[in-house]
Amino acid sequence: MKQALLFLWLILVILLSCSRERERVRETQLFTAEWKFASGDHAGAEEPGYDDGAWRVLTLPHDWSIEGKFSPDHPAGTAGGALPAGVGWYRKTFRLGDPDRRKQVYLEFGGIYRNGEVWINGHYLGKRPYGYSSFVFDISEHVRFGEESNTLAVKVDNSLQPGLRWYTGSGIYRDVWLITTGKIHIAPWGTYVTTPDVKPDHAGVVLEVTLLNREERPESLRINTEITAPDGRVVAAVTSTMAMKETSGIVRQTFDIRDPQLWSVETPQLYRARTLLYADGELTDDVDTPFGIRYYEFHATRGFSLNGNPLKIKGVNLHHDLGALGSAFHRRAAERQLEILKGMGCNAIRTAHNPPASEFLELCDRMGFLVVNEIFDMWAKKKNKYDYAMHWEEWHERDLLDWVRRDRNHPSVIAWSIGNEIREQFDSTGLVIARELAGLVKSLDTTRPVTCALTEQDPAKNFIFQSGALDLISFNYKHTQYPDFPGNYPGKPMVASENVSAIATRGSYLMPSDSIRVWPAAHGAPLEGVPSDFTGSAYDNVHAYWGATHRETWNTVANYDFIAGMFVWSGFDYLGEPYPFPWPARSSYFGVVDLCGFPKDSYYFYQSLWSDIPVLHLFPPWNWQEGETVDVWAYYNQADSVELFLNGVSQGTRAKESGQAGVMWRVTYEPGTLRAVSLKNGITVLEKEVHSAGKAVRIEMEADRQHLLAGGRDLAFVKVKITDARGITVPDAANRVNFEVKGAGSVAAVDNGYPAGLESFRGNGIKAFNGLCLLVVRTGQEAGSIHVTAHAEGLSPASLELDVKK
Repeated sequence: MKQALLFLWLILVILLSCSRERERVRETQLFTAEWKFASGDHAGAEEPGYDDGAWRVLTLPHDWSIEGKFSPDHPAGTAGGALPAGVGWYRKTFRLGDPDRRKQVYLEFGGIYRNGEVWINGHYLGKRPYGYSSFVFDISEHVRFGEESNTLAVKVDNSLQPGLRWYTGSGIYRDVWLITTGKIHIAPWGTYVTTPDVKPDHAGVVLEVTLLNREERPESLRINTEITAPDGRVVAAVTSTMAMKETSGIVRQTFDIRDPQLWSVETPQLYRARTLLYADGELTDDVDTPFGIRYYEFHATRGFSLNGNPLKIKGVNLHHDLGALGSAFHRRAAERQLEILKGMGCNAIRTAHNPPASEFLELCDRMGFLVVNEIFDMWAKKKNKYDYAMHWEEWHERDLLDWVRRDRNHPSVIAWSIGNEIREQFDSTGLVIARELAGLVKSLDTTRPVTCALTEQDPAKNFIFQSGALDLISFNYKHTQYPDFPGNYPGKPMVASENVSAIATRGSYLMPSDSIRVWPAAHGAPLEGVPSDFTGSAYDNVHAYWGATHRETWNTVANYDFIAGMFVWSGFDYLGEPYPFPWPARSSYFGVVDLCGFPKDSYYFYQSLWSDIPVLHLFPPWNWQEGETVDVWAYYNQADSVELFLNGVSQGTRAKESGQAGVMWRVTYEPGTLRAVSLKNGITVLEKEVHSAGKAVRIEMEADRQHLLAGGRDLAFVKVKITDARGITVPDAANRVNFEVKGAGSVAAVDNGYPAGLESFRGNGIKAFNGLCLLVVRTGQEAGSIHVTAHAEGLSPASLELDVKK
């Protein structure tokens, strides 16, 4: 009997121990619902008793600029998207329970653009001028508990314009979190994982944990960390102890992982370190740290390798906006962008020219993208009248250190870029600042190279290079000088950080397609010979004077092993910087994908070269004037040649020669069907047809996903086509489409991808552009169905149903 009781007692102890091990002390609450907002400045709005009853209620993230009307008179200009900026206030009332009195309370802001000032219960917490910095405030001493409410107030001042060279948006545009944990706890962004020794059969993992003691007395601490593999198995565990006599301390733990599953772009395997902190036997904090096990090298002659395997970086640059959604970060919108790029064969992102949302890096970790993480577009020398240079002296150190602390555990991040096209590269101040910034980075992370995107390729004239601070040399444009790099920079690895700048509009074509146009011909030259509707050419035959065509640039990068890879400017069109066009153009033309997420033809050029997907892309659409000579192109892979037929009559067989993007025929237009057949050793690989469209008669809709999640944060992207009676998209259709969205969702945005369009992104309808437009639907809080209907005058309507679940 005694043995049985003893056995039961031991089982109970084990169960209680396991339960306690899984207990969560740290609570991280998404703090985005039920904020109040008012545009303009409001005296006294930081005070708890201020009357905000008439303010608008909304859910963060929020960008008020995207809600405005386009105008050339906004001080940000067309470079800023021709949208308003100004000042806005946010307020939120909340309560904390009595148990939280014994806890530490933090607020974490993912980003406020810009000059965010924060008050809690009338107490001024501080200001962060840089709109791309994440930051944390300790509010423990200023909050109330139990029945007493707390008032959080945030002032955002983006009134000084022009600020940056692109659209920034305005507001609390990234997520906010309320974090409660024990008085003795792990510091914000206080875990740091490295993998200094990786071999096929084992990997050494090192975890550094920064601890904070707010009890103001010595404590005996125990730190337990378990490492779980991608499949959830516990594969290593370490327990450390320390007597914490100071207010802070660092614990270092080492682990040996057998048969590690390596993180790569093809198999992005993620491990997790779960750290439990005990003070005098009581669990006071717990933190999970995802990480990847991988090793890589930038080599001066061999280029880039990941886990010992050569890998060409096939990257794009991305600005932070999400098209018609503005700068407000939506995980699903960013995920969709990455899905589209993955389908092209892209494997890398450069975050031009600022730190991204932390959730973006989480997506890159999970989806298998390499990231060059960039922080500044300027240092002390300004590019715009009111840019970050005005805050440089006071804030650059803090912003940089917070950036590295926040992002250094992401396996996707392979380099820290401390600047883009910095003006200090041309004078001796670049020596001092580059060394300072690189030193700050290395003080927190020595595992990744420091780089800076340069424009001056003469080492004798580039002071940032001469500083010796750069581990990796990055150059923007000037691809014809790349072959000289090994001689000019012996022993240095190199990546092409920004390239191309092709001026293209989806569905618009300028012939002859083999005649290259440069708009304008040189810096300061007049803009001549451009279409009156301010469209570019999807043939890849127009580029900015500093750039080149997609095919010319990639040929150079692909032909030299020492070049680690390239980053196309840009992956997607983005708001602002509508170069080279004036008003009413208000968004860019450089993307491989348009603002809606609809690929331009250059997307398939890269897909044919960068991916393993069989490709045969035939363009342009087949609606022209009778008897007109039309250049017909095919991008293809996994075949020797392509034969083209018009209405069953062969137009000849073409094969790519060295350095060619694809093959081209000059065809006299007659309505009907173009058919392309790709051949390998005389055997058909793929066939593709393009049909002449008839009169527009109906609307068709297709959602990117059928099943969505309730909670107000999920999105569906609905592609809308204007088609003829056979379902063929009418390539010049411009019908206005009106939407009705009923049930468990609402209209989040509309767009059509036209960079000079002036219809609001926030309406319930928009004109099609070259046959297409986009509806973005946002889920509500509750489960149910979303019914979407599209109407246009003279066309048969379309409808679809979306399912929303908890």
